[in-house]
Amino acid sequence: MKRTTLSLFGAVAALAAATGLAVVAAPAGGEGTTPAKAASRQPVQRSAALCPAPTSSDVGETVYTAFTPPTTGASGGKAAADLLAAAPGKKDDAVTEAAEEAGKDAGKAGAKKDGKDGKSKSDGKGATAPGTSVLAPKEPGKPATAGTGRSDAPALIGAAEGALAPGWTVQQSTVVSAGSGRGLHGLTCTAPDTSFWFPGVSTAKGRQDYVHLTNPDTTAAVVDLELYGKDGRIRSAAGEGVTLPPRSTVPVLLSTLADAPAESATLHVAARSGRVGAAVQASDEKLGGDWLPASAEPAADAVLPGIPADATSVRLIAFAPGTDDADLRLRFAGPSGSITPAGHETLHVKSGMTEAVDLGDVAKGETGSLLLTAEGAKSPVVAALRVTRGKDDKQETAFIPATAPVERRGTVADNRAKGSALTLVAPGKEAAEVKVTSSAGSEGGTAVSKTYTVKPGTTLAVEPPQPSGLKGTYAVTVEKVSGGPVHVSRTLSLPKDGVPMFTVQPVPDDRSTVAVPAVGQDLSMLNR
Repeated sequence: MKRTTLSLFGAVAALAAATGLAVVAAPAGGEGTTPAKAASRQPVQRSAALCPAPTSSDVGETVYTAFTPPTTGASGGKAAADLLAAAPGKKDDAVTEAAEEAGKDAGKAGAKKDGKDGKSKSDGKGATAPGTSVLAPKEPGKPATAGTGRSDAPALIGAAEGALAPGWTVQQSTVVSAGSGRGLHGLTCTAPDTSFWFPGVSTAKGRQDYVHLTNPDTTAAVVDLELYGKDGRIRSAAGEGVTLPPRSTVPVLLSTLADAPAESATLHVAARSGRVGAAVQASDEKLGGDWLPASAEPAADAVLPGIPADATSVRLIAFAPGTDDADLRLRFAGPSGSITPAGHETLHVKSGMTEAVDLGDVAKGETGSLLLTAEGAKSPVVAALRVTRGKDDKQETAFIPATAPVERRGTVADNRAKGSALTLVAPGKEAAEVKVTSSAGSEGGTAVSKTYTVKPGTTLAVEPPQPSGLKGTYAVTVEKVSGGPVHVSRTLSLPKDGVPMFTVQPVPDDRSTVAVPAVGQDLSMLNR
């Protein structure tokens, strides 16, 4: 996903227009010129996070955790972060006067609180009113948490500024103890964007998949929902031009976009205007449920880290969005090396079509990652895994999307004293060295760090180092120290009543810094 950042280009252009001077560094070596300076990386000044409505279940319990890792050079000025309740919307709602008013209220600065106890303000019926502050972290390096057991808990629109912006992340974890979708539903709240790919959605009988669309801005957004099955595009007028009122969220049931059920499909969320956050919540009558995060951007190769050692079933879903077919080589990267799964050496994906294949118990008792490598033409793909643990009526499902590498640093929040595990894979021919830091706890404790080396072509599964004196939940930050590419995911396991409830979150680069071009001024022309 792309994180919105601020640039100096606009300020430089405005300065040039106001002064009449050319603010351009000439090529090095010319007469009377100043050599161009290399761009520097600076911490971002603002970050956004959008969390969908967590559950409609009456037996669901949700925990939100927000965290910003300490960042060298982060702004020492205003530091603020807040998660505000979004206004509820319905599919294909027009931007009515009431919705516009809700958007205006939600967009007002500052948190609305009740009296002295700081509890969220309601609408008089118990529901959280739009614009109400749900969680407002105060300082980098310490997680902040909030919880709710309401079935009508709202989607959240969040923003962080100053020292709280670089690497700001929000985790939403919900335990649904019974009914369809029973299980642990975990999601790292998304940054707003204009395009999201979700291979692995389904409109099959017994499965309910909702895409949650959240508009963080004060103007309406319009999106198209494109569904692709094994035979290509599934045409439906219902998915075209879905309007999202300002500062609101709209859920769409994917089965309403298809005339016939599709076991495995790919959803593309494309914004015509504005920007949105998007996430898919999948609920299965037999296999439980979880959030399906968006796949990494389409690319010729894909890395899917975090297949549990005890996975009883692994299903790969891939889609080729380009004009050419894609031929992929499959490898399972385990703790000692990479192997080709027997009977699944390659996968051919036709352009514009979704291809799915069951890999069975490919893990065979070892935690690992699936590596997809292009053969021949470098046609881009998006991909995801549906992973099942348990047997009979004690099964639980989670999803692992293709994950971008950690280029500098990535963070995941809401780790527990028991049940958290990191999966790190070095898919190339070079080892990768990383530093893993576990933060202080939300209620007390001291941060601790440890360095790991991931051998080339292997997966390393580790429990994060435990913060000393841990109380509450903690965050884990992975920093690349040296070596080749490394991809990371976090598995959170919270077994309950014999069900192996779990969820897997990708840990991509947090894009906490932005390249700022050096500006040189050549004033030599003023003397001629």
